[in-house]
Amino acid sequence: MIRIIAQTGNHAFGAPFAQRRFMSEDIDRRLFLSGIVAAGALSAAPAGEERRGDMLYRTLGRTGQKVSCIGLGGSNIGKTKDQQLATQIVRTGIDHGITFMDNSWDYNNGNGQGEIKMGNALRDGYRQKVFLMTKVDGRTKESAARQIDESLERLQTDHVDLMLFHEVIRMEDPDRIFADNGAVHALLDAKKAGKIRYIGFSGHKDPAIHLRMLDVAHQHQFQFDAIMFPNNVMDASFRSFGQSVLPVAVNQKLGILCMKPFGGGILVQKAGVNPIEALHFVLNQPVSVCINGCENMRDLNQALEAVRTFKPMSERQVSAIVSRARSEAETGKYELFKTSNKFDSTASHPQWLG
Repeated sequence: MIRIIAQTGNHAFGAPFAQRRFMSEDIDRRLFLSGIVAAGALSAAPAGEERRGDMLYRTLGRTGQKVSCIGLGGSNIGKTKDQQLATQIVRTGIDHGITFMDNSWDYNNGNGQGEIKMGNALRDGYRQKVFLMTKVDGRTKESAARQIDESLERLQTDHVDLMLFHEVIRMEDPDRIFADNGAVHALLDAKKAGKIRYIGFSGHKDPAIHLRMLDVAHQHQFQFDAIMFPNNVMDASFRSFGQSVLPVAVNQKLGILCMKPFGGGILVQKAGVNPIEALHFVLNQPVSVCINGCENMRDLNQALEAVRTFKPMSERQVSAIVSRARSEAETGKYELFKTSNKFDSTASHPQWLG
């Protein structure tokens, strides 16, 4: 079993991690030593779930925080036609029990609209009702520290509850983040200053990169609080985060955040499932939150309906959905966030990395 021995707030890192290639057998070793059979992850019972009215709440891993199983995606909030609609979506969602807010420093082509619109919507007492997360791209201490402060200003808050290293999509990203002058030191300083409460990372490219990030953190005696990755009905059949990363994250008691349940809509169209089924598929797994992008009230009502009607699925039901999508899924041609740089904002803007 991988054992992390230091808490996130520990500044005493070990010796610099020697750069090496992350081989596929390392992944197999971790899964084997974890004692977890990945095949059962897609139909495992969610941990710490409780229903209050029409909303479901789950425990965010080792943080112990209770959060809504659906989160509002900041990128889509930034795409809304105006502030009035953004505010309506955010506040209506909160009024109906959604407590998890997602965002990122670089959303909406780096213009900050996702954070700006959400920050405005969270005024008038709404900030105190939510668990607020955002992300930074910076790989150096200096660039990450600057982005943290810019995000706080746009979100109109003195702290966020969770900060993620965004777009961990390259094998070398973990080494840059944990370098002597790497971004991890900026987040630890921010945590000490009360600007952030918990630390995690996100990425959408390859499960091997996520597992390497956990491995490098372990070598530096560092423990993440949360992890974020794509999860949808096609993921199970190609370069699957659900099959390889999810069991490890459960074993390490991380808060598990899933994104791209629809993949921009094309996954639902090609997989032969409707949006409610697609959300139920993700919610059926031992994940804390499924991030759902809502650009209009119809999208929000659809997400709320999915939570209201969710019931645990049997392994047979899960297998049927996976089988239905497999023929279109197994080459990854529709999961472009895995197979192309179309969704890689830091590829288009490498300066954001610092």
